[in-house]
Amino acid sequence: MYNLLVTAAKGSWDQGFYEYDKSRFLEYTNEDIASALNVLSESHVENLKSYPCLFAYEGEDSDVRIGYLTSIKVRGRSILIEFEFQQDIDPIPFEQVQPIAPLLDIRGWEMNRTHWAVKDEDLFGRLKSGGILQPNRESKTGKQEKPTSERSTSSTVSTVKGFIGKVLTLDQKDGYEVFYRGHSNKNKYKLVPSLFRRDEEGNYLYLDNEHILYRELLVSNSADFQSDVYTLDRLVRMQHYSLPTRLLDMTSNPLMALYFACKSSLEVDGEVIVLSMKRKDVKYFDSDVASCIANLARLPKSEKVEIKVDMKGFNAQLPIKRLLHFIREEKPFFEPKINPDDLRKIVCVKGKQSNVRISSQSGAFLLFGLDAEFVESGTPEITVSRFTITNKDAILKELDLLNINESTVFPYIENSAKYVAGKYKFKKPTAVNGS
Repeated sequence: MYNLLVTAAKGSWDQGFYEYDKSRFLEYTNEDIASALNVLSESHVENLKSYPCLFAYEGEDSDVRIGYLTSIKVRGRSILIEFEFQQDIDPIPFEQVQPIAPLLDIRGWEMNRTHWAVKDEDLFGRLKSGGILQPNRESKTGKQEKPTSERSTSSTVSTVKGFIGKVLTLDQKDGYEVFYRGHSNKNKYKLVPSLFRRDEEGNYLYLDNEHILYRELLVSNSADFQSDVYTLDRLVRMQHYSLPTRLLDMTSNPLMALYFACKSSLEVDGEVIVLSMKRKDVKYFDSDVASCIANLARLPKSEKVEIKVDMKGFNAQLPIKRLLHFIREEKPFFEPKINPDDLRKIVCVKGKQSNVRISSQSGAFLLFGLDAEFVESGTPEITVSRFTITNKDAILKELDLLNINESTVFPYIENSAKYVAGKYKFKKPTAVNGS
């Protein structure tokens, strides 16, 4: 295991400390490792400090250094690291490392992106085998353990009655709104929109082509979007049609979330996540902040990566000017000024009830901004609690008695027909002993 730390800010590695935006942590990292390190617990911090580090600058014409992290502190949206180099190892020209880059799991575009990756490779072993370090060179520390997931414990429920009892005992604060989300596999799924999903090697499956996905569906199904006024309206409809978007579905109906936690993968435990936030922070379909974030879907990746959130003259940047153009298409009187902090938010939005599925599922959404990543344990704005769901088949039968089933959750005639046919299909009587 080793840390690969890349920055575009020349001279940063001479300071002894550096601050990463949390969204850049665990990019280009295999999914199993990224999932485990999603929460930086004390044991995970100690693990990261035990891994050797390769400190590099963007591009492939600079030297790299080898060292170790001495401190890791999470500060809001940032992670502050302090480090020291191994003084007995001289700077190494990257051109010496480049031939073995695949062996170090350094990927094609990776050296052109400021980020912090954690790699499941033996840094010293690879550098020695490549003739870059002397064979007798030893790492500073001994065994480095691979991180493992540390999920918070949650209450287990196996009946609808037990679930309702748990929900009713939740602390419902005045001025707060509560939403629910169901996962059919508690160990597999995370609070991540479909657009931000990655493969097992940590590569984004759809994010790089977000603007193409958006336009292609509009081109091929333009009549379906004629009534939509805002880009957010279109994203909600696209989400309904299963296109990957930066929206994450939620519901205000806990029994609906319970249904989704049970409807598939009957053999594994499901999960219902409870998300609570201040009512004043909930946005609506016509929110200016929602317009700013939603219209990011129309910018190509090449423009989104050029946005410098902390830059003076933020609104003078070319990608921001183009974003403003998109916003003013739907809001002509929008002031030509975007708050950079708004672009990085995760906000709860209530979209229009534009189709029967959204209405039936009491739908709301989390809208993810630029480089946004939801911490599974919750954020200062959104608190999270969980219920583990077992005995799924029995719960589905109980929910059916409450008229929550495929016919009512997905209210289309073909689903209703499928449900009715299945319910009244002939079933061979169970044999009775002695008959």
